[in-house]
Amino acid sequence: MDNQESDLHILRTLVRDLVARVERLERRAETRATVPSEPSMRSDTQPSAVLPAPSRPASSQVAATETPAIPSPANTFPARPLPPPRPGPRDTGPHFATAKPEIDLESRIGSHWLNRIGISAVLIGMSYFLKLAFDNNWIGPTGRVSIGLLAGIGAIIWSERFRTRGYNLFSYSLKAVGVGVLYLSLWAAFQVYALIPSPVAFLAMVIVTASTAMLAIKQDAEILAAIALAGGFSTPLLLSTGQNHEVELFSYVALLCAASVALVAVKPWRRLLILSYAGMLVLYVGWYSEFYRRPEFAVTLFFATIFFAIFVVAPLESRVPERSSLLYLPAALTLVNTGVYFLQAYTMVDEIDKLAMAWFALALAAVHIGLSRIVRRQQPTDAEMLRLLHLALAVALITIAIPIRLDGHWITVGWLVEAGVLLWVANRIGARFLHYLAVVTLALGVARLLLIDNFRVDTLLLNSRMATYILAMAVLALLAWFSLKRESDFDRQLASVAVLAVSALALVGLSREIGDYYGRQTYADWNGTRSWTLAAAANRHNIAIAENFTYSALWMGYGALLMIIGFWLKSAFFRWQALFLIAATIVKVFIYDVSQLDRGYRILSFMILGVLLLAVSFVYQKDWLKLSSPHQNDGGNRS
Repeated sequence: MDNQESDLHILRTLVRDLVARVERLERRAETRATVPSEPSMRSDTQPSAVLPAPSRPASSQVAATETPAIPSPANTFPARPLPPPRPGPRDTGPHFATAKPEIDLESRIGSHWLNRIGISAVLIGMSYFLKLAFDNNWIGPTGRVSIGLLAGIGAIIWSERFRTRGYNLFSYSLKAVGVGVLYLSLWAAFQVYALIPSPVAFLAMVIVTASTAMLAIKQDAEILAAIALAGGFSTPLLLSTGQNHEVELFSYVALLCAASVALVAVKPWRRLLILSYAGMLVLYVGWYSEFYRRPEFAVTLFFATIFFAIFVVAPLESRVPERSSLLYLPAALTLVNTGVYFLQAYTMVDEIDKLAMAWFALALAAVHIGLSRIVRRQQPTDAEMLRLLHLALAVALITIAIPIRLDGHWITVGWLVEAGVLLWVANRIGARFLHYLAVVTLALGVARLLLIDNFRVDTLLLNSRMATYILAMAVLALLAWFSLKRESDFDRQLASVAVLAVSALALVGLSREIGDYYGRQTYADWNGTRSWTLAAAANRHNIAIAENFTYSALWMGYGALLMIIGFWLKSAFFRWQALFLIAATIVKVFIYDVSQLDRGYRILSFMILGVLLLAVSFVYQKDWLKLSSPHQNDGGNRS
């Protein structure tokens, strides 16, 4: 009996210890799961996952009456400690995203500004020392050039030591100084001291440019490539002798521009295209203003075309940069390149054959249409923007070619026809952007028709002016038709504006016909010649009265026509136009016609207006359109 009680006591003790240990482990696990440790606290080991605790008995006390099968004391083993926890992953505390520190103003001043100022100070000090040595003839011309070449090469080699240690900015600054010293030394050897001939100096500068470009590619440094381009375009200026070497100069510039395009095709350094184009333009304009004469027309235009071709292809071959701010650079370069090339050609071609310039513009437009199709097959981020730009430039060039080739109202006719063709093509291929370009061209044609064109007509209606107005109204109707096929609100509003423009043009055209008809009546033949004289004052007064009445009759008749169309199509859009025009006619009749027209015309004006108003009022009172019914949809949005 004593042995059983002793075994039972041992079992109770083991169970209590096990339960207490499990509770402690559970609390520790919950604490680690809810409360993160401090970032500064680190632990080399972490307890392994804790096995789920066994179900706790309903009572911590085991009844004395329960006597389970307990081994004899001889087979009883002492309680073993739990195995040590397995080492888990190192707990480093909560992980916070560490942002890349920004360079503050103090660091920028210390690392960038002081660097450049220090280099400038060293160069200035060395230049003063060399000037002192040169003035006192301490160093001869050969020694001076040799010192410059050795100093430039030494600066480039010395810069590599800083680059290997991580000071890239300082290293590139030293390379820029070294390359600049090399160019200046070669310039002095040729221009100042005449130690080497021009071909040797040119070859040496080309070697410096090529070596710098290769170093830029090897070190993946865009700044070195920019230095190489700057030195390459400075070479003709440094070696200039004031003589005309057009073929040699532009051949070298073309090769340099092509090399820059090839470099941009390998590296995403699109900014080099701007530097290359600017260098080419400076050299071209400088040569043109000094040496161009008409005999050089063919060669100069050939090289201008070569430059245009290089830089119009460059955006197609350039790699997409990482910075989004450079995505618009190819489009800007294409726009400037086309504009400059067209102005260059216009300046030269216009002096020889003005009509040939129109064909040149059309040919250039065809080139841009072809480029838009090429760009369409590409997948870069800015390909769509570049494609639309090529289409816009093609349309602009066609629009410019029309006034160059045509004169007078034929310019307006050309623009209207162009707008109609663009609308048809845009609807055929589903090009929304081309549709809007047609709207711009159409606006130009209508504006010129209303503000600039001055027609001299001798017949009523059957004349060139009325034909031009009818063409403009037809293209506007085509714009309204194609715009209604689109589902956007903007296109529907555009269709409404086009319909209003058709009505306005018709009214303006007929009014101008009336003005010209009565204007011709104020003149009379004299002695059977075309030398016109003024008619009698009384006759002129009667003609003016008849003209004013005809205007009123035209407005009333046109308003009635719009009202009929509105009733027929059940379109509130046309009915509101008619009401507006009728209101304007009412104001004219009651204010102007009462005081200006004779009694007969006055009576006739009021009678016609009254009959028209009564007829319109009767239709509305009969409610033929069921406007008073709340459930009737009038279709007022139709146009």
